[in-house]
Amino acid sequence: MRFLRQSLTGLFLFSLALGVLFYAGYTLQQAVEARMAREARVPQSREREFAVRVMRAEAGRVAPVLTSYGEVKSSRTLDIRAAVGGRVIELSDDFVEGGHVQEGALLVRIDPADAQDARDRAASDLEDARAEARDAARGLDLARDELAAAEEQVVLRERALQRQIDLRQRGVGTDAAVETAELAASAARAAVLTRRQAIAQAEARVDNAETRKARARIALGEAERRLADMEIHAGFTGTLSGVNLVEGGLVSANTLLAELVDETALEVAFRVSTRDYVRLLGDEGRLRRAPVRAILDVFGIDVTAQGQLVRDSAAVGEGQTGRLLFARLDGAREFKPGDFVTVEIVEPPLDGVIVLPSGALGSAGDVLALDDEGRLERVEVELLRRQGDEIVIRAEGLAGREVVTHRTPLLGPGIKVRPLRSGPAEALSEPEMLELSEERRARLVAFVEDNGRMPEAVKSRILAELAQPKVPAETVTRIEARMGG
Repeated sequence: MRFLRQSLTGLFLFSLALGVLFYAGYTLQQAVEARMAREARVPQSREREFAVRVMRAEAGRVAPVLTSYGEVKSSRTLDIRAAVGGRVIELSDDFVEGGHVQEGALLVRIDPADAQDARDRAASDLEDARAEARDAARGLDLARDELAAAEEQVVLRERALQRQIDLRQRGVGTDAAVETAELAASAARAAVLTRRQAIAQAEARVDNAETRKARARIALGEAERRLADMEIHAGFTGTLSGVNLVEGGLVSANTLLAELVDETALEVAFRVSTRDYVRLLGDEGRLRRAPVRAILDVFGIDVTAQGQLVRDSAAVGEGQTGRLLFARLDGAREFKPGDFVTVEIVEPPLDGVIVLPSGALGSAGDVLALDDEGRLERVEVELLRRQGDEIVIRAEGLAGREVVTHRTPLLGPGIKVRPLRSGPAEALSEPEMLELSEERRARLVAFVEDNGRMPEAVKSRILAELAQPKVPAETVTRIEARMGG
C-alpha cells in the first residue's frame, strides 16, 4: 500500500510539472507572435547639453595695467674715496655699515702732519715772493727818480752849451770851452739812456716778482686743498654702505672707503617690451609721466609705493631686448636699493572695451557667446591687452551678451549648453587659516624677529598675525619657504 501511494504521488507531480511546461511554451509563443505583429518604433534620441559658466560682457572705460619686474636703485649715490694717502687717525661713530650721516658731517680724518708742513712751506714762499715784489716796486720808483734827475742834467748841460756858443759868437769865448760843453751835454744824454735801461730792468724785476708771487699763491692753494682733503665730509644726508675701513689703517689715493646712498631719492629700473614701450609714448613721441606702483612681497604682505615714469634708456644694451625704463618712487620708506619688486604701470584709458577671463579667448582670436536658443555662437574679437588672468578685448555686438568664461575642446559653435550664471555679488572666498602648534609658532616668530632686512612696520604686522589663534596659510607658507622648511 505504501509503495502504491508513493507511486501515485510521484505520477501526480510529474503530470503537474508537464502541464506547467506546456502552458509556459504556449504563453511564450503567444508573446512572440504578438511582438512580431506589432509595428516597429524607433526611439527618439535626446540632444546632449553641456553645463558651462558664463558671464555678461559689459563694455566700458578701462585703464589697462602693464606689469613688469625691476630693481630698486638710488638716483643719488656718492662714492667716498680718499683723495690722498695716509694713516687714518679719526673715524666718525656713524661711519659703519648702515650708519646715517648728515650733510657736511666729518666722516674720516687722515694724519695731516705732512700736508700741514707743505702748506706752511708754501705760505712762507708766498711771503718771500711778496717781499720780492715790494722790493722790485721800490727799485722801480728809484730808477724813475734817477731818470728824472738825469733828464734835468741834460737840460742844464744843453743850456751851458748854448751859453758857450753865444760867447764864442761875441768873440769872448773859445772853441775849447764850447767843445767841453758839448762833451758834457753828450755825457748827460748817455746817462739818461743808462737810467732808462735801469727802469726797463726794474720793470722786468717787478714782472718776475709778480709771476713768482702768483706761483707761490697757486702752490699755497694746492697745499691748502691737500690739507683739506685730509678730512672727508658727507656730501649729503644719507646712509653708508660697503664700509671697509678701520681706525689706524693705511689708505692710498682713490681708495674706495664706502658708498653714501640717499634713501629718499629711490627709483626703480625695469624692462618692458618694445610694443608696450610704444603704448607708453605720448603724442610728441616722448615718454608719458604715467603713474607707477611698486609692490614688494614681504612674507605674504605687499608693501607698495607710488611713483611716476621719469625717463628711459638711451640704448637697448648689448644682448638685451625691449626698453629699460626708470620710475621715481615717492615715500618709499620700506624699500631699500637692491629690492626686487613688481611694477604696475597705468596705461591710458580705453573706451568701449570688455574685460573677460583669459580662458574665454580661443586660439583663433574668438569667444563663444550664447544666442537666443541657448546655443553657442562664435564671435571674433580684437585682443587689446593681457593683464594677469584677464583679457581686454573689443568686439562689435558682443556687449550685453553672455560669454563662456572657460572654454574646453568639447565646446564649439552650435552646441546647446546649460549656462551657470554667477550671482551679481559673488562673495570672495575666505583665506585659508591654520592653527599652529606652539613649537611651530615659536620657530616662525624667531625667524621674523631675527630678519634684519624686513622693515619694522612689516615686521610688526607679521608678528601680530602670528600672535593670533589662527594664522593665514599664505603667510605661513611664504615664511617657511624663506626658512627652507
